[in-house]
Amino acid sequence: MPRQIFQLRISLAGVRPPVWRRVLVPGGYTLDRMHRVVQHAMGWRDCHLHSFEIDGRQYGEPDPDGELSLHDELDVRLDAVVGKGSRFHYTYDFGDWWEHDLLVEDVFTADPEERYPACLDGERAGPPEDVGGPAGYQALLAALADPGHTEHHLMRDWVGDTFDPAAFDATRVGTLLRRFC
Repeated sequence: MPRQIFQLRISLAGVRPPVWRRVLVPGGYTLDRMHRVVQHAMGWRDCHLHSFEIDGRQYGEPDPDGELSLHDELDVRLDAVVGKGSRFHYTYDFGDWWEHDLLVEDVFTADPEERYPACLDGERAGPPEDVGGPAGYQALLAALADPGHTEHHLMRDWVGDTFDPAAFDATRVGTLLRRFC
C-alpha cells in the first residue's frame, strides 16, 4: 500500500495575532513523532510535559507514578486515530498551558520525489519557552511593541535582540523537521 501523507494545520490557541503551521507528515508516524513535529514546527525546545487529546482519549508519555492517565503515544500511529477532516488537540507545558488545535486538512499518497515531514507554510514565530502562556505572551508582545513601556528593556533583554514575533521561515522549519523528526 502506498505511503499516506497527512496535511495538518497546527494553530496555537489563545494567541493573537495567530501563530500557525501547515505541515506534511507520514500517516505512519506515531504520536511520539507527531509531538516532535509540533515541537520543531512551533520552535519549542521540548522542556515540558505534553499530551494529545483525540476523541476524548489522552495520549502522551506514560506517567511512572500513575498520576496521569495517558495512553502511550509510542503505541499509536497517526493514521490509526485520525483521518481527513479530523480535529485533535496537543497541549504543551502544563504550567504555561499551550493548547494547539490540529486539523487534518487532507490525506494523499506520498510523492516519491518529496521528503517528509515538510513545512508548507505558517505565520509568526512561536512564543518563547516559559513566557507565562497566552496571557504572558500577550504581555511580552505589548512590552516589545512599545519602547516607552515600563517592561520594554527588561523583556527585550529576556528574549534577546534576535527574537522577532512576526518572523517565520518555512524552509528552516522544514529542514528541522526532516533532521529531527
